[in-house]
Amino acid sequence: MRFRNLEPPYEPQSMGAVLKWALVDRVAGRRRRAPRRAEMPRVAPDLTRIGQDAPSLTWVGHATWLACLAGQRVVTDPVWSTSIGPGITRNVPPGLALEQAAPTVVLVSHNHRDHLDAPTIERIGGEAIYVVPQGMGRFFRKRGFAHVHEVEWWQAVTIGELTVTFVPSQHWSQRGPLDRNESLWGGYVVQGQGRRFYFAGDTAFFGGFRTIGERFPGIDAALLPIGAYDPQWFMRKQHMNPDDAVAAFRDLGARLLCAMHWGTFKLTDEPLDEPPRLLEEARQREGIAADQVWVAAIGETRDL
Repeated sequence: MRFRNLEPPYEPQSMGAVLKWALVDRVAGRRRRAPRRAEMPRVAPDLTRIGQDAPSLTWVGHATWLACLAGQRVVTDPVWSTSIGPGITRNVPPGLALEQAAPTVVLVSHNHRDHLDAPTIERIGGEAIYVVPQGMGRFFRKRGFAHVHEVEWWQAVTIGELTVTFVPSQHWSQRGPLDRNESLWGGYVVQGQGRRFYFAGDTAFFGGFRTIGERFPGIDAALLPIGAYDPQWFMRKQHMNPDDAVAAFRDLGARLLCAMHWGTFKLTDEPLDEPPRLLEEARQREGIAADQVWVAAIGETRDL
């Protein structure tokens, strides 16, 4: 089965476009040059707050969060490895150790390696409950994991007092040379303990944000990507820039924008520390209150 987006562009970039960006533009000097490292704000994790009764969010790095909610320790797109592929190493260590996160529930948005890291999954093991997109169950079952929920868009899973709903995103999937779009991609709305947060996974801007906001009014926190956007001609079809994240935040009707997907891995051409600066400019331009945008430090925890 091949999956596709709800809106155009339905398919990912062609191999010709990939080669133009990755090779031709680099050789021709048309790609923006930026250092592969940058200083990131970091704090020591507050282990006295994590896992207590109060619902909370902790940014581990990139798209990995620990959400403590309704008696569960929910980890999104867990990546604790130092490297996710040749030449792609962490700019900053994870905000807390995997043993400190101790996830009981794992949410995976799609199968790209910066969101699905096999060594991390094997370290977490089969005791956790996994919620994964349609077509990805085999990845986990072949490792002997028994607690795997394979979901389609708008399908919900109940885990104790927690409800997890898989929602659409504008992206694509591929892990090997021949499996393009053979598994689904998306985000999650997680509800419990009187709180509701939205994790976007990886996505371009699309009309689905408004639909998600209408189906799930009163989102307390929207975890939205703000990095990996340059060059725009290539990345805009699959990733959001900070302006897009602000527009998505408005469409969702959420109370708090939580920035992610920046500063951890150098995936595209913009400087690693540029996205939060552009996000602040967009926030001011759009008249959004400063306390409605959270650019977390690595390891920082905030009550949900």
